[in-house]
Amino acid sequence: MSEPAETPPAREPAAMSVRGAAVWAMAGQYLSFAVQFVTSVLISRLFLGPGEVGLFSIGMAAALVVAVLQDFGLSRYISGLPALDRDEIARCSSVALLFALVIAAALAGASVPLARLYQMPALGPLLRVIALSYLFVPLSVVPMALMARAMQFRGHFVVNVSGALAQGAVALGLAAGGSSSMALAWATVAAAAVRGLVAQGLRPSLPRRLRLDGIARVLGFGARSSLLYLSGALGTRTPDLIVGKALGAFAVGLFSRAASLSDQFRMLISGAIGSVFYPAFARIRDRGEPLGPAYLRVCAGYSGVVWPGMAGLALAAEPLVRALYGPAWAATAMPLTTIALTEILLVALPLHIDLPILAGKLNPLLARNTVDTAMSIALLAIGCRWGVEGAAASRLVYGAGWYALYFGFMRRIIGFDTRALLAIYLRSAATTLAALAPLILAYVLWAPPSAMPFAGLAACALGGGATWLAALALVRHPVLDEIVGIAAQVPLLARLVPARR
Repeated sequence: MSEPAETPPAREPAAMSVRGAAVWAMAGQYLSFAVQFVTSVLISRLFLGPGEVGLFSIGMAAALVVAVLQDFGLSRYISGLPALDRDEIARCSSVALLFALVIAAALAGASVPLARLYQMPALGPLLRVIALSYLFVPLSVVPMALMARAMQFRGHFVVNVSGALAQGAVALGLAAGGSSSMALAWATVAAAAVRGLVAQGLRPSLPRRLRLDGIARVLGFGARSSLLYLSGALGTRTPDLIVGKALGAFAVGLFSRAASLSDQFRMLISGAIGSVFYPAFARIRDRGEPLGPAYLRVCAGYSGVVWPGMAGLALAAEPLVRALYGPAWAATAMPLTTIALTEILLVALPLHIDLPILAGKLNPLLARNTVDTAMSIALLAIGCRWGVEGAAASRLVYGAGWYALYFGFMRRIIGFDTRALLAIYLRSAATTLAALAPLILAYVLWAPPSAMPFAGLAACALGGGATWLAALALVRHPVLDEIVGIAAQVPLLARLVPARR
């Protein structure tokens, strides 16, 4: 393979619009979610119990805390550069390869001490398999960042869907063969390997030899970003570790299944388009335009779409868990309700990491992120005193504290209009209530949550979608224009969308 640093790079394809990029990002997210969701349901109902899933969750949480250094800020570094040449690409790829070796070695070395700490002998081999997967991650880090910088999200679609298919196939095959928690560990290896190979096929970036000259700027940005990522990872990745240590593998299986379902659902609704916004806001910054108006549109998009979805998931938790995972997972319903409601708070101020970095406010962001992490860990540790339900309830308290911590900070950086943001919140709350109305009426007039059949739940979801769209039009929610604009980018829907400016 020829080295990008020694040959001129090929001409980049023309960048697509933000809405066009969002269509491809969402399409990849939807298909990936479908594969991961079906896999998790089949594995939970047919092959693995809460204890086995809990063991993998502990191992994966430990790995993710260490592996926070894997990206080393390269994605944001590449997307935020005003100019990028082939030498810089080679340097970034070299840094990614070096950190992959360090992380894999650190995880393998930590496997035995962690197994002893948790008194779970099976945790050691599982961690060593997960460590293997991180050797393949650098194959996709730089190509994905280059494609995002160029707003070429068709490539992201191919990479993400390919990885999800590989992960699902390996997980189901090995779980059916009796591999228990190890099936999930080997599935992470398969996903990382396939993602890396596909990404390199679409956008080759591996240097023929390591390029370490002139990497001081890459390392400087990465070191500060990694402190931020590490602080954030301690807050977002340690819940499974804390719950596992305090309450055991069975409890962490229930908690992690609730958190995973909530996170997957949020990602299904909005997670993919987050990767579009960072390069888009970088372009706004480079043009010298104010960020406030664009940020309010993003807030409208997140609250107008994510709030109804997460509130609906919280309201439907009991019949949904019973239908999807079976009676063995019934205790997941209450944590799912609380965690899903927490997401409403956590998406009310989107891009709270990305925009401060773009604005050059990394140090004050790091200070707030440290407080954020300490608050998350302390509240969770206290909540565990009341079991899984208390651990989940602590997330809701944390969400309220998180919003209070970041609101003033984001307003100073971006300069958005507070009253305009409040008006958006009120419209989003109204449309959320409209979306919940069919299910609330069904609970009152037809069947309570404990007796609601899945067919009835699905019918209420469809009805909620219809009342949500009607409410968007009634209150003139800004997200309606964005939905119409995105639909116009989809060939099958474009003929149904009226012509608009």
